[in-house]
Amino acid sequence: MPRTGRRRRPLIARMKICLTAAGTCGAICAVCALPLAAAASAFGAPQAAAAVTQSTAFPERLSFSPQQLPPATYTVAAGDCLSEIAARLSLPGWQKLYQDNRRTIGDDPSLIQPGMKLVISGNPASAASPGQGGGQIQSTSGTQKKTYPDNLDGWIREALDVMGRHHIPGTYQGIYRNIMRESSGNPKAVNNWDSNAAAGTPSKGLLQVIDPTFKTYHVPGTSTDPFDPVANIAAACNYAAHRYGSIDNVYGAY
Repeated sequence: MPRTGRRRRPLIARMKICLTAAGTCGAICAVCALPLAAAASAFGAPQAAAAVTQSTAFPERLSFSPQQLPPATYTVAAGDCLSEIAARLSLPGWQKLYQDNRRTIGDDPSLIQPGMKLVISGNPASAASPGQGGGQIQSTSGTQKKTYPDNLDGWIREALDVMGRHHIPGTYQGIYRNIMRESSGNPKAVNNWDSNAAAGTPSKGLLQVIDPTFKTYHVPGTSTDPFDPVANIAAACNYAAHRYGSIDNVYGAY
């Protein structure tokens, strides 16, 4: 959120190689590096850093137990890629997953679309419990309710699903990059010293949203508490979409 007096903290470039759902990382084995440059505020002033008393390390994803058989189908979610799906379901590799679903995916395995239903080789009557991240898992016994881990990875993925239902643009990488700059992953972070705080509206939460902005861009179906991680992410991304086109276009004060 716009405020003054911010000193920039250097960002550490993160690189990720994967086969990605369309609209996230790009082509097969494309290397996605998070930019180091910080953009100037649209208000012409640098943003103040949030006062963070606790940071949350980026969580590792859980996988299915090797003893569990994979489910009959898997519904692709935004941010998924074949290699991660295969690893999460304890499959031998993405190549087999691609071959089994080539008619659905097409000639380019990097262009998997959110909502695609992928057939999983194995016992079609067996359903596994969902791990962290990823799309919806289905079996012949019916669709299991999607759940999310209560950590940064889960908050981002749940927010992305909420954003998808409301046609709010943004990617996992763009959200994660901005969260780490704004709050270091602490959902309770509060900036008590910048101009917004002086005006009585301190920036709060993962993406440092002030109350008036949170209320204006609150996404229906999420909590009305600005400290709620999913609600905070969704509102901030909604604001960024209206002002900058997407949270992915934000590299500094916003």
